Amino acid sequence: QVRLVESGGGLVQAGGSLRLSCVASGIDVSGAHMAWYRQGPGNRRDLVARVHPDNSTTYEYFAEGRFTISRDNDRGTVTLQMNGLEPEDTAVYYCNLWAQDIYWGQGTQVTVSS
Repeated sequence: QVRLVESGGGLVQAGGSLRLSCVASGIDVSGAHMAWYRQGPGNRRDLVARVHPDNSTTYEYFAEGRFTISRDNDRGTVTLQMNGLEPEDTAVYYCNLWAQDIYWGQGTQVTVSS
């Protein structure tokens, strides 16, 4: 059974930083696309960043230059380093893994105060 567990969310002031981590179990992540999504209040779930099996990365415009996604295949983890956080970044952040199927974590809350 594949399981994704996120950690690292919390409350931070504007301009601060948070580091989100996601640990995958029950699957070899080396061939998977791994990503972070977010869903703010009343909004749809949007892609934040994705790291591909070859370690190339894709960022949405709002994450470019502020957020960094990385992966560790040996540990089965994907990490999102978020700097320069803004109140608009407040959302539940979800870990996503795309291999033969799509898997989601339970989400971790990020709240940025002004």
